Amino acid sequence: MRKNSIKNTRINGEVQKELSRIISREIKDPRIHVMTSVVGVEVTPDLKQCKAYISVLGDEEAQKETLAGLKSAEGFIRKELARTINLRNTPEVIFIMDQSIEYGVNMSKKIDEVNQKDQEAQES
Repeated sequence: MRKNSIKNTRINGEVQKELSRIISREIKDPRIHVMTSVVGVEVTPDLKQCKAYISVLGDEEAQKETLAGLKSAEGFIRKELARTINLRNTPEVIFIMDQSIEYGVNMSKKIDEVNQKDQEAQES
């Protein structure tokens, strides 16, 4: 199975959907921030490992706590994935912090500030 095959893309989407559901509804760990989202998932072609890119809307401390909570719940998450998704192998989930949403929010704020300054300069 090639890395970008249709089957692999479909598996990535299904695993991402289920991980989002498990993290938001099933895990009761208080360390996991409420605004945690699964940005992307890459399952290896042999279905042994899965890189899950996680984004947390909050400060750096909330991100560290969320990552620690997810790492401690890896066994439960893998068991739930095995129960809900019918795959030959249930992949081992590796959580990676993704900063892209936070970066986008910061860039949007900066653009708004520049636009506001330009507008104030034109009014003066």
